[in-house]
Amino acid sequence: MFPYGPVANTSENTMNGYNRKVPPKRRYEMPKYAAPPKKKTCKERIPQPKNTVAMLNELRNGLIYKLESQTGPVHAPLFTISVEVDGQKYMGQGRSKKVARIEAAATALRSFIQFKDGAVLSPLKPSGNLDFTSDEHLENDVSKSAITVDGQKKVPDKGPVMLLYELYNDVNFECINIDSAQNNCRFKMTVTINEKKFDGTGPSKKLAKNAAAKAALASLCNISYSPMVVPQKNVPLPIDDKSSSMELPQIHADAIGRLVLEKFMEVIKGQEAYSRRKVLAGIVMTENMNFFEAKVISVSTGTKCVSGEHMSVNGAVLNDSHAEIVSRRCLLKFLYAQLDLQCNQATAYQSIFVRNTDGQYPYKLKSGVHFHLYINTAPCGDARIFSPHENDTGVDKHPNRKARGQLRTKIESGEGTIPVKSSDGIQTWDGVLQGQRLLTMSCSDKIARWNIVGIQGSLLSSIIEPVYLHSIVLGSLLHPEHMYRAVCGRIEKSIQGLPPPYHLNKPRLALVTSAEPRNQAKAPNFGINWTIGDVELEVVNSLTGRTIGGQVSRITKQAFFDKYGFLMKNLPGILKRSVTTDYGQTKANVKDYQIAKIELFSAFKREDLGSWLKKPIEQDEFVLNE
Repeated sequence: MFPYGPVANTSENTMNGYNRKVPPKRRYEMPKYAAPPKKKTCKERIPQPKNTVAMLNELRNGLIYKLESQTGPVHAPLFTISVEVDGQKYMGQGRSKKVARIEAAATALRSFIQFKDGAVLSPLKPSGNLDFTSDEHLENDVSKSAITVDGQKKVPDKGPVMLLYELYNDVNFECINIDSAQNNCRFKMTVTINEKKFDGTGPSKKLAKNAAAKAALASLCNISYSPMVVPQKNVPLPIDDKSSSMELPQIHADAIGRLVLEKFMEVIKGQEAYSRRKVLAGIVMTENMNFFEAKVISVSTGTKCVSGEHMSVNGAVLNDSHAEIVSRRCLLKFLYAQLDLQCNQATAYQSIFVRNTDGQYPYKLKSGVHFHLYINTAPCGDARIFSPHENDTGVDKHPNRKARGQLRTKIESGEGTIPVKSSDGIQTWDGVLQGQRLLTMSCSDKIARWNIVGIQGSLLSSIIEPVYLHSIVLGSLLHPEHMYRAVCGRIEKSIQGLPPPYHLNKPRLALVTSAEPRNQAKAPNFGINWTIGDVELEVVNSLTGRTIGGQVSRITKQAFFDKYGFLMKNLPGILKRSVTTDYGQTKANVKDYQIAKIELFSAFKREDLGSWLKKPIEQDEFVLNE
């Protein structure tokens, strides 16, 4: 027997008449009856029941478990342990402290998470040699280094998709379609949990899936991945008088963003040529925070300001066509229409305003009416001066550099902002016509102004109490520190002497779960606006301030002054019926509003943030149409 098996005696193996045995190449032959090798299969790992304490700690960090009592004989004690979650105490009992702690966590979890079949809440089975008197801590107990801010929850350490799979059994993701009607090519994912569907969009399937999971966690478990959940280190987000947080609930933020986007897609039908946009804004109204019956008041797009050569001495052009500014002007149109309802007793009950019998203002908003502003990105100016990929919070390395909080102006016919110069804040008509660029205050600065004087404008301030925004929801680029500083924080220490009921408003802030991707397309020179009650949208040439047909827009100063004159003649409860002064002087006659506005400008100066830049006064020297 040769070690390599028999060899054939061929001429190739013969040399000099002798047989030469050449070993063949080694090869493997399977046994005749051997079974074929098993293919490697990648079996999906079945998720095991998760320790309830570990699950609760992932959702609420910094929890403390307290031993309430120990009863029973020494050889078989019964422990009672409690844990406090969101101000509510939950109890658990067991034959060991470990089991009691698990039961307390399970009770807390069941209070705000609906688990299918309760599978993931099955308590750990005690081992055969359980030591009832052991003080052993669980491996997944709370880390002492867990960061909490005033007891507020923090963003979960795990990703939304992973956490969703851990909390629920039947989680099904599906890519519905690719929505190309939005700015960029966006994927839409839908996740179904217990027959409930949640949508998410994004520039990739992965981001769309994350967005859908975030929406589901926010709705089902009140778990938020918003940057507002836990402020970053050294971020001065104060505790509001009426609320423990400046964060708007995530489900409310998502509802606001969804309503505005859906309304935009609805009103743009038939005029898709004007669907191009970089900035989209809208205002939503709720009564008693009931988002099931919320109404979209306005929708608008735009990023440009009027060219200086198209200024109007009759108030017939839109100076600022940035989307959020236009949406607020649409809201003014809505407020005038609601006051019109008060002119007739048969329709007065339909108005959002009621007669004010105990104040200096004839009318005020009904209790529980709130307005929410949505912008698909951070407003231009101070709120947007940061790098989204750098952590620039904390102590400024250059304390003498006044880089933050500066008043900034938009550039005529362009995008972006520049800091205002330390001047008397006056622009002249002839200077602009001669070639000086017409400057307009940034959107961040105007929103800060609304948080002092209100969003109703100076004319309506002679009729109604100040109206403030309840929340501001962004579609992208929400940085808690910069956004808070821009809209109210930079003047909160210096503002003083405001006549009641004017005050510093601090709106709730939020970011939608399906954030909008950065749009690198060139901004169009037009913008659209729509107000509830309008038959169709209006398209405005941003550079001329008029409609694309050359007509006067329905939301100009001229249009509102005419509506104001009608109200002064017909609205019940008005003492002075006639309007004899021009537009600028009529505004100046509203004393409390002017005091609040002057105090706002003084607060910016005291903080060394610059001077508010005013338009040429000739723009406001027009009178009512006969």
